[in-house]
Amino acid sequence: MTEAFDDPRPSLAAAYDAGADERERGSVAPWKADERTRFLGRLRADGARTLLELGAGTGVHGRWFADQGLDVTATDLSPVMVEHCRAKGLTALQMDMQSLAFAAPFDAVFALNCLLHVPNAQLGAVVERIAGALRPGALGFLGQWSGAGDEGPWAGDNYEPKRFFSFRTDEVLQRALAPHFTIVDLRREPYGDNAAIPFQSATVRRR
Repeated sequence: MTEAFDDPRPSLAAAYDAGADERERGSVAPWKADERTRFLGRLRADGARTLLELGAGTGVHGRWFADQGLDVTATDLSPVMVEHCRAKGLTALQMDMQSLAFAAPFDAVFALNCLLHVPNAQLGAVVERIAGALRPGALGFLGQWSGAGDEGPWAGDNYEPKRFFSFRTDEVLQRALAPHFTIVDLRREPYGDNAAIPFQSATVRRR
């Protein structure tokens, strides 16, 4: 990781444009399927009907939620990823998390491994934007790899250009969420082979 960085969004879009077809050929890890199934149970108990997915990638999760009966709107920074979403029959918009704008609020939001691409300096503003896209009381799932607070372009990344990551602590995430959300639960799970960056999942409710 390096400490110096500018706005990571252009390089992130370029990296995910280049990697979109390979990601499309991949499969959903069982633990990711478990996370979304757990969240679906909460959504059904809450009576949610509309779902905003952030960082939707190729749309594999959005398509799954839509197949469960939810009205899904997918967003992604990468125009190539958005085309993959649309090819799956999803309503999909090229939109970054710092410029979310919708005519009507959503009942829920699902964000898997996208907040970790937001620098800590912009995290509070992004959380405010996410909250603004939701109705009061709406549920959210915010899941990402965590860590000790390192952030910057990851030198060992196999994407080109190298992607920006923020492996933040629970405390940093909680401070950013507090003005707009209550935390239903916050978990860390050591998925995969690298226990140094456990998966951090926050289920939240819009204040």
